[in-house]
Amino acid sequence: MSDKIYSPEPVLWRVSDDLTPYPLAHDYMKEAALDIAVNGAQEQVWLLQHPPLYTAGTSANPSDLVDASRFEVFETGRGGQYTYHGPGQRVGYVMLDLRKRGRDVSVFVRTLEQWIIDTLAEFDVKAERRCGRVGVWVVREDGREEKIAAIGVRLKKWVSFHGISINLNPDLSHFGGIVPCGITEHGVTSLQDLGKTAKMSDLDQALEKHFARFFSPIEKQA
Repeated sequence: MSDKIYSPEPVLWRVSDDLTPYPLAHDYMKEAALDIAVNGAQEQVWLLQHPPLYTAGTSANPSDLVDASRFEVFETGRGGQYTYHGPGQRVGYVMLDLRKRGRDVSVFVRTLEQWIIDTLAEFDVKAERRCGRVGVWVVREDGREEKIAAIGVRLKKWVSFHGISINLNPDLSHFGGIVPCGITEHGVTSLQDLGKTAKMSDLDQALEKHFARFFSPIEKQA
């Protein structure tokens, strides 16, 4: 992975234990990213979980919203299509300044993917990227490919917001109200679905370890 993504300046690392309403998180991200871009504020990563909802990215196809009455639908400015957020899914919002990280969006996204891949390897899960399909995938014994993590980012003034989501143990039936990321031929999975008994704190620890390898040292919120 390219060294130009790495910065020696510490990134503020926040973890929220309670479910965070999506509109609150969305507004916070926008303000934080603007503060980084305009005022040089410290970069941030925020790990959290949301109450159940669907979000629509800028490429969302209305026909992929199979059941609009199931959960609230939030129109968001990130890239991508429809996705689900809910309890048991670790969401990581990544507010990083790409002006000091190479200004290369494709390298940034590939590094986010590798961050997830190396994190999941801590739980003996072989995860992979796929050409033309942003996100991270696993191959089941019968050859089926299923998505275990999603990526959707937006940049404003070269500062990123939105980020990643990893399925630890969410209710996978909740994905049934949408065509996740517009892909009909592949399913979704989770660490629990793969037989892994990891806790959210275990996943957080692995994310922290590998973020520090790829992006920056971490400064935990007091």
